[in-house]
Amino acid sequence: MMSLDFGILLMFAIGGILIYLAIAREYEPTLLLPIGFGVLLGNLPNSPMNEPGGMLYLLNEFGIQTELFPLFIFIGIGAMMDFRPLLSQPIFALLGAAGQLGIFATLLLATLIGFPLNQASSIAVIGAIDGPTSIYVSSLLAPELLAPIAVTAYSYMSLVPIIQPPIMRLLTTRKERRIRMEYAPRPVPRAAVILFPIVVTVVIGLLVPQSAPLVATLMIGSLMKESGVVPQLAGSASETLTNISTLFLGLTIGSLMQAETFLQ
Repeated sequence: MMSLDFGILLMFAIGGILIYLAIAREYEPTLLLPIGFGVLLGNLPNSPMNEPGGMLYLLNEFGIQTELFPLFIFIGIGAMMDFRPLLSQPIFALLGAAGQLGIFATLLLATLIGFPLNQASSIAVIGAIDGPTSIYVSSLLAPELLAPIAVTAYSYMSLVPIIQPPIMRLLTTRKERRIRMEYAPRPVPRAAVILFPIVVTVVIGLLVPQSAPLVATLMIGSLMKESGVVPQLAGSASETLTNISTLFLGLTIGSLMQAETFLQ
């Protein structure tokens, strides 16, 4: 009983630290703030919110177990994205592919440490610095690691502005950093911008069916934005839907960080 009490107090401290980082340091406050508050709610002794029929229980069943919250966020991300630079210069796709090397490096390291393949794969997605994707993959492959992976992914994302500068100074000279890169965007036909999400959804859905939910939700958001015929839906997806889903996602993930399981 004493260890459980200490564990609850420790989780309260962790929740408080997350809230502090979100408010005082502004580290990914959009998610760390509700996660921190969710940690407090999830560790309240005898709270009905975590019991069947309770608010946090229902949010977990509806949004996490079904992967709906990350998919809702992807609709909003799609409504905010602009694929014109990629369509005007497809060679840029190679830069995006190179960025995924972090996934394979993390997968190899996690496997060497001793994690089973499903957990190692979930951890590896953190290497892409993509919070929603990390949450989605973890909910499928290793739901028991969902909470720590979510916190790690978003904490990692918030530290990018701190990590990048010393690495850039190490790998480049002052003269190289002062070079002003010219960028002249090429025009992209409207038909191509509209057809792109449709074609990508069909092709990816046929080749990699398991990734279809992620890709389809991202592309429907892009299609709503680029079609121009449903600006109210595109605006709601990029703002209201994304914000509400992020709020519920953070609260639910935080509530899963309960002392008896999270501290094992």
